[in-house]
Amino acid sequence: MVLGASSGFGGATSLALAREGFGIVGVHLDLRGTIAAANAVRDEIAGCGVPVAFHNINAADEEKRRAVVADTVARFDERRAAGADPYIAVFLHSLAFGATLAYISEDPRFKEVTAKQLEMTVDVMGHSMVYWVRDLFHAGLLGNGTRIFAMTSEGAEHVVPTYGPVSAAKAVLESHCRQLALELMPFGMTVNAIRAGVTDTPALRRIPGHEHLLAAAIDKNPGGRLTLPEDVAEAIVALASPRLAWMTGNTIGVDGGEMMGTRVEDL
Repeated sequence: MVLGASSGFGGATSLALAREGFGIVGVHLDLRGTIAAANAVRDEIAGCGVPVAFHNINAADEEKRRAVVADTVARFDERRAAGADPYIAVFLHSLAFGATLAYISEDPRFKEVTAKQLEMTVDVMGHSMVYWVRDLFHAGLLGNGTRIFAMTSEGAEHVVPTYGPVSAAKAVLESHCRQLALELMPFGMTVNAIRAGVTDTPALRRIPGHEHLLAAAIDKNPGGRLTLPEDVAEAIVALASPRLAWMTGNTIGVDGGEMMGTRVEDL
């Protein structure tokens, strides 16, 4: 199950998992301008020969979340009736929806983030991780061997203008991953946060001044390029291995060494 399955990290990971034979339950929110691209991702997944169900909903809406969980239970019940024993092997939280506004501004042209916007950002990009995992657990959809991942970013540690609400949400998300890792380890489930390098995704392009973030990332990355969604997707496929049952509660960098901040030719 992938939250944010229609583009960016979620889309790439959905496709990478499908190519490995995983069926995909995708949750996404796309309107008229982007629904065609979402449908294209869904069709490409189906072309891998695996079951696929996409739900175009607001993942932070409690009733919508419970409807997706109920639908997935029904699909799994059909598989169980046929003699299978399905469970969600990989769960990825990759939601990117929030406010990118300054906390304090003296320039009337630039708005300050409101309480509602700040709370919404942390709820969607942070707290919703707990609500989804808890509902899936109680619905019996997770099992011994489930690998749970959440997409974080350098913003959880680094300060970027107007990125404050998202930085707070990512810090909250990483904390939730550690707590979930603690509570789910006795059930054979692992929880890790994936810290991707700066990636040119639709979500990043909504950040004011994103051009500077992209240029700075290329300049300091030892690999001399940006992180790609496919880099992260391949890492998640590898981390989903049953051999990694003892790796949990971590924030794992998938960034080509970007956080180190030094290119070889600059030495």
